[in-house]
Amino acid sequence: MREMVTFILQHSSVYSSRTQCCACRGWLSDVCPSTLLLVVIADLGAAYGTAKSGVGICSMGVMHPQLIMKSIIPVVMAGVIGIYGFIIAVVVGTKIKEPTGGGAQPVVPQYTLFSAFGHLGSGLTGGLSGLAAGMAIGIVGDAGVRATAQQPKLFVGMILILIFAEALGLYGLIVALIMSSSGGGNCPAA
Repeated sequence: MREMVTFILQHSSVYSSRTQCCACRGWLSDVCPSTLLLVVIADLGAAYGTAKSGVGICSMGVMHPQLIMKSIIPVVMAGVIGIYGFIIAVVVGTKIKEPTGGGAQPVVPQYTLFSAFGHLGSGLTGGLSGLAAGMAIGIVGDAGVRATAQQPKLFVGMILILIFAEALGLYGLIVALIMSSSGGGNCPAA
């Protein structure tokens, strides 16, 4: 894991000219590209939730094939977590501003260190809450569809638990959007 993070930080320096600011030099210039990569964590949660629920559906489908379409709900809910991560990536990505000037004029950075750390926090918040929600949906979905195959009265309980697990990802999305929208402004002239 450490090697992967090191690789990402080293290779995201391609974008460092976009993130340079009056107080932002060296490794800190990699904060915003890293934020966009950290949002991918939400997709890991969605993938885990889809895979784990899918295994439960396949196992249950052997005994009761007529219940497969009814049991697909956890997979759809896990996919929505991935959409939350995509929304955060789009919002953060559109707020990165290119420096102005160049050539004979001095380059004026438009992306502040405050914004970069706000976007890092936004990516971590949305990504980690998406990972947690995806894992919860996967575990509940796997056990829930198997249990529903044996006792149909458990279906409503499974759906309620899935809704609360999905809410974790939604809370992360809301906080990430608030964090990514705060701050801004230009660097003072040096």
